[in-house]
Amino acid sequence: MTASPVLWTLDERGVATVTLNRPEVNNAYDGALIAGVLAAMDELGKKPNLRVVVLRGNGKHFQAGADLKWINGVRLQSAEANEAASRATFEAVQRLNTLPIPTVALVQGGCFGGGTGVISACDVVIAADNALFSITEVRWGLTAAIIIPQLCDAIGVRQVRRYALTGERFGAEDARRIGLVHEVVPLANLEAAGAKVVEQLLANGPEAIAETKRLALESSFGGMAVDDAAYARLVHLHSLKRQSAEAAEGLASFAEKRVANWGGGKG
Repeated sequence: MTASPVLWTLDERGVATVTLNRPEVNNAYDGALIAGVLAAMDELGKKPNLRVVVLRGNGKHFQAGADLKWINGVRLQSAEANEAASRATFEAVQRLNTLPIPTVALVQGGCFGGGTGVISACDVVIAADNALFSITEVRWGLTAAIIIPQLCDAIGVRQVRRYALTGERFGAEDARRIGLVHEVVPLANLEAAGAKVVEQLLANGPEAIAETKRLALESSFGGMAVDDAAYARLVHLHSLKRQSAEAAEGLASFAEKRVANWGGGKG
């Protein structure tokens, strides 16, 4: 097991690198990883020289969505505990979304479920040519409620209505075509491509960047235009679905490595 689920560094230019660090489970998120992302954002927010945040995943994969063993454990807890888990997950994504500093995601290998929400919340996304994507929640009887706004911003409602309903996997070029990523490069060039974008960002006025990003978010569905009450509703729906009979069957099918028996019910 790795020591810390989230690592971060800050160089002399003010460029922070935040690394998701659970490679043994393909960087699937659990409570500790979510808390680590929030803690990293807290600490970096105190740095007066912070200019850019680069987000990456340690190992072969960027981020494999939720740790379903953790999700199943949360599901069995109280309604309050389930809401708290959904709220923390939402907050981690939204903190990235509204950070007044440009964010750059470097994606290799798998980027599933919540990982697609994370990159949708970043300003620039560069994918390696081996990247594979899926909005997977419906496969397990869950919903992607808390990342739907960011996904709608990134790829549009029409594409969400395909990929969030089918749960199908799609490659890096399709991700670029629909707007989930901005650029696709060979895996060996991923770091260099990210460094090039960072240099372009550092050449610009930081206050102008912050104001431009704020204005863009104010004009978007997935940013500041969605008020606290709307997000509270998404968090509530997200946690309720996790506690449903349908989710219980979906998560059991994952654990037992079998096809889910939906039985035509609504759960």
